[in-house]
Amino acid sequence: MPVHAPSNPRAVVVSIGGSVLLTGADDHAYVGRLARLLRDVGRSTPLVVTTGGGRTARDYIRLGRELGLTEVELDEIGIEVTRLHARLLAASVGAPTPAHPPTTIALAVHELHRSSPVILGGTEPGHTTDGVAALIAVRLRAARLVNATDVDGLYDADPRTHPAACRIPRIRWSEFRGKVHQATSGEAGQNFLFDRLGADSLARANIPLSIVDGRDLPNLARAIRGRKFVGTRVE
Repeated sequence: MPVHAPSNPRAVVVSIGGSVLLTGADDHAYVGRLARLLRDVGRSTPLVVTTGGGRTARDYIRLGRELGLTEVELDEIGIEVTRLHARLLAASVGAPTPAHPPTTIALAVHELHRSSPVILGGTEPGHTTDGVAALIAVRLRAARLVNATDVDGLYDADPRTHPAACRIPRIRWSEFRGKVHQATSGEAGQNFLFDRLGADSLARANIPLSIVDGRDLPNLARAIRGRKFVGTRVE
């Protein structure tokens, strides 16, 4: 007997890192498959997706910093890159996803009442797209936030430099927030595990966070749908 989705499913928010969208390896095929996944899930689940800036944004920010731009100006440059990524992904998903991504959290939440998935980039200086995703999740009282990144979860050491590092499958919010606060300073262009504002917001609202390898689409789909996945769950 088929299992039918509930009539009013809770929203799910997905934060896709820019380092996942653009790797230089088969990006067009990946984005096409990701678009199909988001389109399929969005038919039955209210879905909001944020896109990060990745290396492209960091390169522009590095150049801007060398030219003497302020942190606010650097943030604004990074936001423009995330919005370009959002527009690229939104166009790949197609209708009913808005072709011109919303530019504020309020507009994204409003748009979700009319279409799903809704895809957007950054919103304002001082907020990374992880932070934007978290604030939207809190506003929607979402079932979960899925962070699609370039590693398959949280490790006890950097797995790219420590081959013996072990993945942490589950971690409490109190411990996770401590790691985030220790690793971040808040300046534009930082590359870190998760946004400080986002971690604090999700913890206060008791919304679980799933951290997964964004390039493993079957596993990403399981995490979005709330099924068993490989990665890290923060709760």
